[in-house]
Amino acid sequence: MQNSGIGQFIPLILIFVIFYFFLIRPQQKKVKEHKAMVENLKRGDKVVTSAGIIGTIERIIDNDKVEVLIAENVKVEVVKATGIQALMNAPEVKK
Repeated sequence: MQNSGIGQFIPLILIFVIFYFFLIRPQQKKVKEHKAMVENLKRGDKVVTSAGIIGTIERIIDNDKVEVLIAENVKVEVVKATGIQALMNAPEVKK
């Protein structure tokens, strides 16, 4: 009787394990990489905003915003954590 009760939960446990390895874990890794990228932004980096605008970082404001140059004499302030989607600079390979 007890074995049949435990046997009913095995499929649920397997589903949770599958969700963890295929959905939750990769998403956490992606968030961690994005956070590290945003923390390491510096002046002169080319970035893509979440709106798809490509620009160059002019200055960092208060550790949570950056000023991005999107055209000559056109600067916009972008929130680092949500506004910067990707870094356009190719990472340097260290030997």
